[in-house]
Amino acid sequence: MSLQKILEYRRSVRRFDEEKELDTEKVKHCIELATLAPNSSNMQLWEFYHITDPEMLKKISHACLDQKATETAKQVVVFVTRRDLHRKRSKEILEFEKGNIARNSPPEKQERRWKDRQIYYNYLMPFIYSRFFGLLGIFRKILSTFISLFRPMITSLSESDMRVVVHKTCGLAAQTFMIAMAEIGYDTCPLEGFDSHRVKKLLKLPCSAEINMIIPCGIRKGTGGIWGERFRVPFNEVYKNI
Repeated sequence: MSLQKILEYRRSVRRFDEEKELDTEKVKHCIELATLAPNSSNMQLWEFYHITDPEMLKKISHACLDQKATETAKQVVVFVTRRDLHRKRSKEILEFEKGNIARNSPPEKQERRWKDRQIYYNYLMPFIYSRFFGLLGIFRKILSTFISLFRPMITSLSESDMRVVVHKTCGLAAQTFMIAMAEIGYDTCPLEGFDSHRVKKLLKLPCSAEINMIIPCGIRKGTGGIWGERFRVPFNEVYKNI
């Protein structure tokens, strides 16, 4: 299918055909494709939990308020944000960039680019992602607001702002996953209605991790799992050409 056909095909399917199974490896590959989604500073502060065990599926469904989408799902993917992994990710990126710069940058620019990467990932990323009861975020906010008086400067640097950043990034991965699933004829339904504390407990996640989205997966049965025709606000109401 063309991209347009894929996007037109993808719908939030709220009831799946319980007689049709999914190929676990195909779903896993769609999750792998989700890792290609764009993300802030390439930090990839996400994790993906692929639920296939029948007993765990029942527990996850209960934590999702026993919605039909999870009750009838053959598999479930939980998208999780991990701000707490920023130092680990920064280190991994730097290890990669050292070789990447050597292989792909002109010799005369390698030293400068390597220093830039070191500053960015050794100092800047830990500075904007570190947390301390909101106090570091307040300090970043004050500092950036002051700098913005003299030149353009990012000012959304509070701890809650950075929480939004990682959730936006994870949302891009979730959307990429759903498009990949639609391309192979598998259906999904992104959920935000769930008990996050119960889900975190089931997945044994640390307190600092957060559930971004839960996506039950299956195959639609005719039009039974779709709520009729798709509604969208008229395009001219949301499109602004400046």
